[in-house]
Amino acid sequence: MRNCTEEYAVARHKIYTMSVGRVYPLYIAKAEKKGRTKAEVDEIIRWLTGYSQSELEARLRDQTDFETFFAEAPLLNPSRSLITGLICGVRVEEIEEPTMREIRYLDKLVDELAKGRAMEKILRK
Repeated sequence: MRNCTEEYAVARHKIYTMSVGRVYPLYIAKAEKKGRTKAEVDEIIRWLTGYSQSELEARLRDQTDFETFFAEAPLLNPSRSLITGLICGVRVEEIEEPTMREIRYLDKLVDELAKGRAMEKILRK
């Protein structure tokens, strides 16, 4: 039987090594199901990471894992620290591990998009 620490390590390992390109269609589907667009999801990702559209598409095509995707992001948006709230039952602002926090920031932004929040509020303008 695994303890909580071991389970966290296993779950952490899986998400870090998972390809962004594998999860990306799920982000798009979630947004489109609620009447939002792929272009809006891309804008959120570019805002968060600093990737250009062509760089983002290359990362998706190359099956870059989440850990590398965020580690090599051109410019993580300094306003991302304004992202707060619950994602998967955890307060985003309380996540201590930096890579996990970045992944959850992205999850939170896509959730806000799917809930109908205005882009200027999602992008903390």
